[in-house]
Amino acid sequence: MNTTDTIVAIATAPGLGAIGVIRLSGKDAIFICQKVFKGADLSIQKSHTIHYGFVMDGDMEIDEVMVSIFRAPKSFTTEDSIEISCHGSPYIQQQIVEVLIKNGARLAKAGEFTLRAFLHGRIDLSQAEAVADLIASANKSQHNMALQQMKGGLSNEIKSLREKLLNFASLIELELDFGEEDVEFADRLQLESLIEKIIAHINPILESFHLGNAIKNGIPTAIIGRPNAGKSSLLNVLLNDERAIVTAIAGTTRDTIEEQFIIKGISFRLIDTAGMRESEDIVEKMGIQKTYEKIGEAQMILYVYDVNLLTTADVLADIKPLLKEGQRVIICANKSDALKDEFSTVAIDAFQEQLGEHFAAFVLMSTLSKTNIDVLKASLVKDYIATVTQHHVILTNARHVDALATAKESLEAVLTGISFHITGDFLSIDIKRSLHALAEISGEVTNDEVLGNIFSKFCIGK
Repeated sequence: MNTTDTIVAIATAPGLGAIGVIRLSGKDAIFICQKVFKGADLSIQKSHTIHYGFVMDGDMEIDEVMVSIFRAPKSFTTEDSIEISCHGSPYIQQQIVEVLIKNGARLAKAGEFTLRAFLHGRIDLSQAEAVADLIASANKSQHNMALQQMKGGLSNEIKSLREKLLNFASLIELELDFGEEDVEFADRLQLESLIEKIIAHINPILESFHLGNAIKNGIPTAIIGRPNAGKSSLLNVLLNDERAIVTAIAGTTRDTIEEQFIIKGISFRLIDTAGMRESEDIVEKMGIQKTYEKIGEAQMILYVYDVNLLTTADVLADIKPLLKEGQRVIICANKSDALKDEFSTVAIDAFQEQLGEHFAAFVLMSTLSKTNIDVLKASLVKDYIATVTQHHVILTNARHVDALATAKESLEAVLTGISFHITGDFLSIDIKRSLHALAEISGEVTNDEVLGNIFSKFCIGK
């Protein structure tokens, strides 16, 4: 696409609304707008000012509007930019776009405004991708994550890693210039120590992708337990809806049910599962198999049990063999309304000791009387916040994961090379490969195919 054209697009969502916004960007944006604007002389107005008038098509008034001026470089694209606020009729908006095109503008392609912001150095590529995530955010946690990346959270981390490597890369390049003298400017022990530190820094960022992906799509939360423990009742109570069938007959749930559930802006993907038990029923056995699959995929597990029937040992025997690294468990002791004796806190201590880092919380509750359901919700939020605050940066983009993994692989190759005392020219190849991979994240190194793929996913007008 020609990045010197002046582009135009409707920036507001399709459909009826109180107002619509049309954006213009490019060296002729103010000139083109002036040709169709009946009001102040825009060519002499200061940046970041708003002007009342009419958009005209010849002698015909299209609409009464407000025109905002953003002069280069103090605009989103760093170019001269105009935003026309008009009435929200789709017909009016389209008429304004058509008259601007008639007077020299070109219809913008998807993401072209943000692409120009990237090409002109206003933002880097990871920040541009965060713009799309910000627009798509459906809850507070997704919004916060996208906002942090748009402010340069990941960019700053990558910049720091590259700066540390570049110094040694330069010294090794210098060695190659003095190859005949057989000298080493780059201390191999220092280089080895630096690379080990960088890999240790990259590892938690890579690991954060599982969390980032979960936040983006809803934290997978499996509700598990034995038949008739109250799993489906808990799903219904949390959703405040009779989503799952509840009966006194064991084995009612024979398939998984998934529903999105938002608490304080955090999205959880609740998964109601079939009760865990031995069964001869073919359909129920298939449901139980799906239960184990969903347990493996879950990040949070709500283990529900009848506090009047199972012992602490029974619960631990059920849950301990199923847990994988990184999974968290909230033990939900259900049917507390029918509890005859006072519940012993010794059991809570046992759960905490036996489950270790997997243990998130214990809740004595009742789905029938809705006792302590608010405590369960608070426990989910608290554990989420504790998990998120462990990470300075959370990855949400598969492209970033691939680039970081390549950088790490190259750095590990450098460590291997140092241990075998290979020459600087071979070390230089792997260091450059790592630097190249890191630069791909910020867009310092990129190609048209990658840019086309990223920005084609944006809406037109952004």
